[in-house]
Amino acid sequence: MSSLASALRRGAALALLLTAATVQAAAADPLFAVKLTGTDDKPVALESFRGKPLIVNFWARWCGPCRKEIPELVQVQDKYRKAGLVVLGIGLEDKAESVRDFMKAYDVNYTVLLARDQGIPLMQALGNVRAGLPFTMIIDRRGEILATKLGAMNREQLEAAGKAAIQ
Repeated sequence: MSSLASALRRGAALALLLTAATVQAAAADPLFAVKLTGTDDKPVALESFRGKPLIVNFWARWCGPCRKEIPELVQVQDKYRKAGLVVLGIGLEDKAESVRDFMKAYDVNYTVLLARDQGIPLMQALGNVRAGLPFTMIIDRRGEILATKLGAMNREQLEAAGKAAIQ
């Protein structure tokens, strides 16, 4: 497939997504520079996700719109996993046990990390100056942020995000 055709497909997918998102023409370097905590309480370097198409979703257990969005993220991970998409949940949470229980209750099938005290500064470094939740970023294989969205995304927007990230 030509690069023009690929660009047109990506553009069409992003057009749908961007009806409710902000274009973010920047590298995701602040994201890849941090280490967060896995639900097993072990450190995880986000550098290990560089080169993968990502949907990165900042959330919290107490956030109603986050809870509504999680089942949609689960479905997008299921649909695009074989194409290499990684959905990465970054919880503004401190306790791994509470997050593990939450993940079970919501049948979360994607990687979840705990931001602890790094969550708000990281979101702000990535363009979410208000530090609102949920906050979602779509990142391509080159590590470029294709779009960001403050607020919950619906299934159609998340589908478009998944398609755009893997192209």
